[in-house]
Amino acid sequence: MPIIRILHVAGSPSSDFYCELSRNYALSTLIAAADPSRYEFLVAYITPDRQWRFPSSLSPEDIAAAKPLSLLEALQFITAQNIDLMLPQMFCIPGMTEYRALFDLLKIPYIGNTPDLMAITAHKGKTKAIVAAAGVKVPLGELLRKGDVPTITPPAVIKPANADNSLGVTLVKEAADYDAALTKAFEFSDEVLVETFIEAGREVRCGVIVKDGELIGLPMEEYQIDPHDRPIRSYTDKFKIPIEGDVNLTSKNYVPGWVVGIDDPITQKVHEVVKKCHVALGCRHYSLFDFRIDPQGQPWFLEAGLYCTFDKNAVISYTANAAGIPLDELFLMAVNQALGKS
Repeated sequence: MPIIRILHVAGSPSSDFYCELSRNYALSTLIAAADPSRYEFLVAYITPDRQWRFPSSLSPEDIAAAKPLSLLEALQFITAQNIDLMLPQMFCIPGMTEYRALFDLLKIPYIGNTPDLMAITAHKGKTKAIVAAAGVKVPLGELLRKGDVPTITPPAVIKPANADNSLGVTLVKEAADYDAALTKAFEFSDEVLVETFIEAGREVRCGVIVKDGELIGLPMEEYQIDPHDRPIRSYTDKFKIPIEGDVNLTSKNYVPGWVVGIDDPITQKVHEVVKKCHVALGCRHYSLFDFRIDPQGQPWFLEAGLYCTFDKNAVISYTANAAGIPLDELFLMAVNQALGKS
C-alpha cells in the first residue's frame, strides 16, 4: 500500500495563544497517530504575522529554525510536495475557515468539516436555528446587539454569539443583573444570545462518527455541574487562568469530565438528537455537540464543536476508544473517508 502524505496545518494567524494551543494539540497528534507503514507526516505552522513555516517538527526550536514564507511562497511549496491529505489543527476562526478554504482551492482533501459549515457553527444563534428546524429542542432565546433590551424573564444565560470555551458567559438570576452580564458578553462579540436557563440536571458532550456510511453515536462525556455551586460551566471550569503561558489546559486537566456508560438511560435519547444535528448541519466524517439534560431527562441543544485533533485526549478520540474503536482505527477511517475510499 502506498504511503499517504499528510500535511498537519497548525498555528494561528490570530494570536500567540491560539498558536500555542494548536501547537500542543498537533504535537500530540503527530505522536499518537504516527504509523510509518501507512503515513508520512509533514508540518505547516502559521504565526500571527500570517507567515508560514514548514519545520521538521513542532518543537519551538525547529519552528524557530524554519524559514518564514509568504502565502504565495507557502502555496508554491505545498503544491510541490505531492500532498495526499491535509489535517487541520487550527482553532481560531480564520484557521477553521479561511485556511481550510485554501485547500479546497488547491484541491487537496482534508479531514473534517467544510469552511462554510465551520463558519456557521462558530455562530451559536445560526447553529441553534438550523438544528431547531430539524426538530431538536433548543432553549428559548433571542439574539441581541448593543442597545437591545432582553425580553426573556430570568433566570437566563447570557453568552457571546461567536466565542468559545464559555468566554463571557453569565447566568443572570435577576433582571437587574442583565446590564453587567451584557457588557461582559459584548467584550467578546458584537452579538449576544440570551437564553432561558435550563435547570441543572446533567451536562454532556456527545460525538458522532461515520463508519461504513453509517452514523455511529459515541459514548457521552459528562461534566460536573451543581445546582448551587456550579449551575453552568464557566471559562474557569475549562481553562487555567491566566491563559498566557501554559496552554496544556483542556477541560480534562482542570474540571475533568467522565465517560458515561453506553447503558445509561439517557444515551439513546442523546444519540437520536446528535444524529439529527449531524444531518441537519451537513456534517461529514465526525461531529460533536453539547447538551443540557433537564431534570426530566430531556436533552436540550447548547452548541456544536466540530473539530477533532486525533490526540488521545480529544473528546471524539477517547470516547471512540471507550466504544472499542482505538485511535489508529479512528484515524484510518477518517483518512479513508477524506480520500473517498469509504
